[in-house]
Amino acid sequence: MIIAPRIRGLICTTAHPLGCRANVERQIAAVAGRGPFRGAKNALVLGCSGGFGLASRIALGFGCRAATLGVSFEKSPTPSRTATAGWYNNRAFETAAARRGLYAKTIEGDAFSDAVREQVVAAIARDLGRIDLLVYSLAAPVRAHPRTGELHRSVIKPLGGPFAVKTLDAGKGEVRDIVIEPATAEETAATVQVMGGGDWELWAQALRDADVLADGFQTVAYSYLGGELTARIYREGTLGAAKADVDRAAAALTERLADIGGRARVAVLKAIVSQASTAIPAVPLYVSLLYRVMREQGTHESCVEHIDRLFRDGLYGDAVPADAAGRLRNDDREMAAPVQQEVGCRWRRVATHNLAELADLKRFRDEFLALFGFGLAGVDYEADVDPTRVD
Repeated sequence: MIIAPRIRGLICTTAHPLGCRANVERQIAAVAGRGPFRGAKNALVLGCSGGFGLASRIALGFGCRAATLGVSFEKSPTPSRTATAGWYNNRAFETAAARRGLYAKTIEGDAFSDAVREQVVAAIARDLGRIDLLVYSLAAPVRAHPRTGELHRSVIKPLGGPFAVKTLDAGKGEVRDIVIEPATAEETAATVQVMGGGDWELWAQALRDADVLADGFQTVAYSYLGGELTARIYREGTLGAAKADVDRAAAALTERLADIGGRARVAVLKAIVSQASTAIPAVPLYVSLLYRVMREQGTHESCVEHIDRLFRDGLYGDAVPADAAGRLRNDDREMAAPVQQEVGCRWRRVATHNLAELADLKRFRDEFLALFGFGLAGVDYEADVDPTRVD
């Protein structure tokens, strides 16, 4: 079949296997070009198939030659339907790792479930013995609690009152004003259940109980805080409540891991184009402005460059600043005063008629499509492709 992007709402429902492979190889080349660093030996990456999770696996595998076990939820292809992009990404990563003699295994299933936890523990015990790093990079809208069976659905809403804000329709190239109604207490609690630190704690405890954690074990969970422009929808919204719970979990886990010299950290990352970020009101507009400003100021990083710096200079170095709460602030370049001042100035002015002048909509669209394997150099998108074949 000829595979083309098919956009429905805020997602792309098709993925190109050769394009996904090219995207993974492009990220591998970026990490390899920076040379090796000393880091993890055996790592578990939860949410490994895209965005920061995939970048983490690439940085660890091809930056410090770590053995990586990944977990992600995917849909397989059929002869008439493509798989999810993550399904292709996982196989492209495993193929590239095998060529370089690296251990890479992926378990595809619901990472919130005890059944998948049991599979992971068994794989670690059988193949690796113990792990010295757990990366928690899960992003999902729904979670079935493994103990109660209750289904929790997250919402992206402000707290306290309605929020009037600009947003970007990236498909139409239009800036418009919207009003978002506040979350209820029940919606906030459900969002914390899905996106908070509870599942991170369950994973760490399951691994500890199975005795598969090495002395000096570290675990890191990814977070985002942002600046004043997105504060109402992020830091001061349901997402912020969930991230506060991740901070709570980090402190609790560090205490529980003390006897093996372990530590849990929260890493605050930069805004990126991802499947998750496109669904957050105001964020696509903010990112399209941010990327242009950071490129103009010479501080922009791709997703994999950003994560490589986190490991190379932060978790296994001392060049990434920490805040008063002990979080690694890898968002330091995004939050730099010159960047935020310029983005704020453009935010106040931006409208549909001057979007091309102030923002970078084309790059936003290009990066969104690249998530699904489209628009990559060297890929023949007119070729007939078997969506089930992975070379």
